[in-house]
Amino acid sequence: MVSQQAAAEELLKRRKARSGLLNFTNYTFPQYRAERVHDLIAARLDRVLAGECKRLMIFAPPQHGKSELASVRMPAYWLGRRPDDPVIISSYAASLAYSKSRQARAIVESGEFARVFGGVTTRADSRAVDHWEISGKRGGLLAVGVGGPVTGHGALLGLIDDPFENWEQAQSATIRDKVWEWWRTTFRTRIWEHGAIVLIMTRWNEDDIAGRLIAEQGDRWEILRLPAIAESQEERDANNQRLGMKTGEPDPLGREAGEPLAPGRYSREALESLRRDVGELGWWSEYQGVPRSPEGGRIKRSMLEIVEAAPAYGRRVRYWDKAGTGGGGKRTAGVLMTEGPHRIWYIEDVVTGQWEAAEREDVIKQTAQLDAQRYDNAVEIGLEQEPGSGGKESAQNSIKMLAGYPVFVDKVTGEKSTRWEPVIAQMQAGNVKLVRGTWIQRYIDELTAIPNGTFKDQMDATAGGFNRLALGSVTEVGVNPLGDYRG
Repeated sequence: MVSQQAAAEELLKRRKARSGLLNFTNYTFPQYRAERVHDLIAARLDRVLAGECKRLMIFAPPQHGKSELASVRMPAYWLGRRPDDPVIISSYAASLAYSKSRQARAIVESGEFARVFGGVTTRADSRAVDHWEISGKRGGLLAVGVGGPVTGHGALLGLIDDPFENWEQAQSATIRDKVWEWWRTTFRTRIWEHGAIVLIMTRWNEDDIAGRLIAEQGDRWEILRLPAIAESQEERDANNQRLGMKTGEPDPLGREAGEPLAPGRYSREALESLRRDVGELGWWSEYQGVPRSPEGGRIKRSMLEIVEAAPAYGRRVRYWDKAGTGGGGKRTAGVLMTEGPHRIWYIEDVVTGQWEAAEREDVIKQTAQLDAQRYDNAVEIGLEQEPGSGGKESAQNSIKMLAGYPVFVDKVTGEKSTRWEPVIAQMQAGNVKLVRGTWIQRYIDELTAIPNGTFKDQMDATAGGFNRLALGSVTEVGVNPLGDYRG
């Protein structure tokens, strides 16, 4: 026999499961691993159920548990709490919507659900995976693919989970327009007055359905953008501004820059490994929720020809754009550029990372040693000097460290973006080539995001090196080949 204490504990669990989506999920799916991010997502969805939020967008990386909460547990929990209020769930393919529907139906028909919401059951004669109903009530669930018919049905909760299957679909203007028209003329018209809509998706393209909704009615939507790796406040503001979202708002979880979203599922190291595998374009879209144009802005991918080698002989510069923070924030980049015959410039190598000042100096010195071995100490090393006494001191320290190497210092004034113009013009003319290497993908992704991308360090370093080689406009401060500072 069950003891009175065990019975009381079970009753408490059932009551708790009725009190919130995450508690319901833990009760009906004990294996679910909830972390702080899931508390946050569930709390936002609870506000939807309570009628406090009518429009919610969630942008979170794949395999982080968002769909389990929003598209599987939420419909079941909604119908348990509001059995008279129908639900529509949609995804890029009807088969995926059916899968979510099947899972939600299984929950409603489970013993755990019956113990929490006694009396709420599915109709025996209405259990089709694309449309099932609650016995004796008005509620039920309709599952459709994006673009599919919803005629004759309405709902008080509409869920759209990933309206685009992949990057390729989202890049098609034709498909984006079809999704938009389906939203306007079909899906939106099926949501009743006072109904709620939840959009969960990967931001593959700035002009996707989320981008259009933000542009047209952003003030009507709550937006939860959850990057896989937390940004600095400067980065978050820049990304949100680019996306047409509010600035000045901190990370939703209060994370420090560089912290992972769900460390129990993906550590920082695992995410960095994924970043290398998926490339920068996929990383920023899928994992950070900040889509970038694949064709680029001012700099198009087609402008950057990849070649197998640079000329053996030619003037070479390794220019460093320095930053002094590790883990998050700005990055340091060192671009090796060669001037070849016929005024063609070659990007041979790029070293980039987020390092504290001491580690950064070690990387710069090690790179100088490797360049010197390869090119007989003929590579000029350019160091950007930021304004102020701190910038001068940093440059002086670097020069002392690089004694014996040909070093020059570039005193930067004015807007850095104005220094990009000469090299961008040469890129647009097809006169800048990239030598094949492991650094190329990240380099291209950053340059094609100019001027809206988060990072511009590789562009700054490229401009500095080009201006030294092509224009001779870098400010000399009297550094001899032995590295003695005479400025």
